[in-house]
Amino acid sequence: MIILIPAYEPDQQLISLVRDLRDSDPWTTIVVVDDGSGPAFQDVFDAVTRLGCHVLGYAVNGGKGHALKSGFEFIARRFPGHDVVCADSDGQHGVADILAVADRVRGVTASMVLGCRSFGGDVPARSKFGNTVTRCLFKLATGQSVPDTQTGLRGYRADMIPWLLTVRGQRYEYELNLLLEAKQAGYGIDTVEIATVYLDHNSGSHFRPVADSVRIYAPLLKFLGSSFSAFLVDTVMFLLLSALTDSLLLAVVGARAISAAVNFMVNRSLVFEHGKERSLRSAITGYVALVLVLLTANYAIMWSLTSLAVPELPAKLATELALLGVSYAIQRRFLFTGRVRNAPTAPASASRTAAVESHISALVPAQFQHSTTGNRGNQPTNRFRRIR
Repeated sequence: MIILIPAYEPDQQLISLVRDLRDSDPWTTIVVVDDGSGPAFQDVFDAVTRLGCHVLGYAVNGGKGHALKSGFEFIARRFPGHDVVCADSDGQHGVADILAVADRVRGVTASMVLGCRSFGGDVPARSKFGNTVTRCLFKLATGQSVPDTQTGLRGYRADMIPWLLTVRGQRYEYELNLLLEAKQAGYGIDTVEIATVYLDHNSGSHFRPVADSVRIYAPLLKFLGSSFSAFLVDTVMFLLLSALTDSLLLAVVGARAISAAVNFMVNRSLVFEHGKERSLRSAITGYVALVLVLLTANYAIMWSLTSLAVPELPAKLATELALLGVSYAIQRRFLFTGRVRNAPTAPASASRTAAVESHISALVPAQFQHSTTGNRGNQPTNRFRRIR
């Protein structure tokens, strides 16, 4: 079992965590990734190196997802066949909880293991709100209930590493993308309850509320943008057809047919990552069936509201909002989903390990070569500054 800790500008909590892990099990292998923290934090990384950690890093901050992938690549090369538990560097994960996740990983097949917090007690409002929103959106998108979608304490079997390296994301969105893509890759999600710890109201977190939230919620935001565009088309056509035909049924049906065509093309091409994995005929058939169901519901709700003397435009707005979540969930889970892959149940084979190693440049005795060129967050994960 390998403990992987991504760290960006860590404080003494990282040293305490490593020391506690060493006291609990002196033979535990710990890999720490310095995510471009800079010279000011060299003392911290030197301290954990003296405690026996493998420390690797690079000059430019790439984000948590980038750091995790760097660690996975190194582990696949240096420690093939070993399971991995990822923990945060800010002291939120106790040794007992890390070991509990490690124990669960040993007993599961084809599943990732999440250390999930209960969010009871004195929890920062932004953390509680963020997890609640993400948890609800995740259930809407996948149909799965996960109590803590933002946990950084996660365990993965060794045979999952090749897949972990293929999932999109360089920053905080990477961990949510893993959850969103797990079912499609043939992996389940198991959970272990852990303590909810926030030191100094999570002041050590480097999460950027606006920029990182946009990254995390990007799939939903793209869907909302597509749906809003279709809604504008639908509303304009509805009002136009209502004036021309004086028929609610013709206005609803005509407007929905036009807007649905626009929405289908945008969602299949731009919104859902696996949108084009299904044949066009199959996608159109499923989408038409969905449109008919939503159209029936749309007309029924509209008729009910207008019968209650609700003006047509407010009735239209209320109806579309009510059906928006239903539409997203069905399209994400069933219509624009890719082919489910069978996850491996045995330890990683030599061929899989070789496939991972092919992405890693040859190791040299003292250190990895590092390129300081490239944009922030877009550097290749196989070029480390150092390893100890």
